[in-house]
Amino acid sequence: MAWVQPQYSRGQVDAAGRILVPALTVGSAEPPEDSEAALNDALTIINNWRASHSYPLLAFRMTLTKRARGIDDRVVIAQRLKRLSSIQVKLMRNPKMALSRVHDIGGCRAVVRNVARVNRIVRLYEDSHARNPHVRAEFVRKYDYIAQPKEDGYRSVHLVYKYRTGSARQTAWNGLRIEIQVRTRLQHAWATAVETVDTFTNQALKTGGGKEEWRRFFVLMGSAIALKERTPPCPNTPTFVGELKSELRAAVEKLNVRTVLRGWSRAMKYLPTRTTRDATVYLLYLDSAEERIKVTAFPSAQQAKASEVYLSTEKMIRDRPTAQAVLVSVGSLQSLRTAFPNYFADTTAFLQAVDSAVR
Repeated sequence: MAWVQPQYSRGQVDAAGRILVPALTVGSAEPPEDSEAALNDALTIINNWRASHSYPLLAFRMTLTKRARGIDDRVVIAQRLKRLSSIQVKLMRNPKMALSRVHDIGGCRAVVRNVARVNRIVRLYEDSHARNPHVRAEFVRKYDYIAQPKEDGYRSVHLVYKYRTGSARQTAWNGLRIEIQVRTRLQHAWATAVETVDTFTNQALKTGGGKEEWRRFFVLMGSAIALKERTPPCPNTPTFVGELKSELRAAVEKLNVRTVLRGWSRAMKYLPTRTTRDATVYLLYLDSAEERIKVTAFPSAQQAKASEVYLSTEKMIRDRPTAQAVLVSVGSLQSLRTAFPNYFADTTAFLQAVDSAVR
């Protein structure tokens, strides 16, 4: 199959990123026709840049799958291309950042049973790089948010690489950055619960916004999970177990967390039972206001078409804050719910963790 290759210079990509930031801001005044044309041109460049990460992303995912399954036979592997809205937020929060240097345009993830398995997978990558630092992928940076949790409670390990090959047929993708995430099931449940609350309440908890009471609840839960996993707690949370549980119980009751999250889960429709034959890529469309999700499947030979439909969908929902779309790849249709529970408001695992934390 023909994979999408970068068609524009990095300078053009960075210029398109600068146009994206003000142009897509929700609530901004209607842009003049010339600005709209410039935005459409910028989106074409950005979509090509994003889609061109599909091939190196597949290569990294295959390696991750092999390594992770050797350590956890029940691992969940998934990959995704970053949403336009997420790209925009990242550039807005980091004005000096160039779009061509955003390291998680393409990302793949392994969700395993516990921290010990996370550490073993990470060591495989570190040992491989130590043995052959100049062969294949170029290691860029490690972010260990388990050893040093973020202030909002987020915990995971991220490994950033640049694609690199000596093969003449694949050099077009050299230098593209891919992020690998390795996290536990509990860490995954926490992260997807944050996204679920963001989606159904139109907050921005994931990017540092949202209501203070929800932010506090999630950082407390981050520490509660860290305590269960015997890893460092999140910043600015109680260091005594009793104090942590007491504050967490109060937050759970005040926000009515159990009722709210279970209500969203019941509202969502279930996945279709059948899909396109040989599908490997899925476009997920969620509208929380209408309480529905649509899944569009594409076979592997239609990667370019999938990317075009992805961009068209993002353009369509530009001014609809209750809707979102993401293009993902997983092993099967049924594994979508496990890999991306936030799109189905499935917070079962997280609520179990909440109940355990407040006992």
